[in-house]
Amino acid sequence: MYRAASIALGAQLAEGKEETVAKRLQQLWNDEQGQDIAEYAVMLAVILVIVVGTIRLIGSNANNVFSQVGSAIQ
Repeated sequence: MYRAASIALGAQLAEGKEETVAKRLQQLWNDEQGQDIAEYAVMLAVILVIVVGTIRLIGSNANNVFSQVGSAIQ
């Protein structure tokens, strides 16, 4: 999206439009479309941290249980 916006900005400036760079940058800054993506990325990061932490906690305990069961079977 940013690439398309920068290309559009360059095309407008090349055509001699009176829109200033500062005004266009202000419009891009106020555009809220990208916020959804950022929020999803933050939620995904939090979920990944929780999952990795849980796996680390349960993983060693599960390994011990499976080792004990394997030893008992033999």
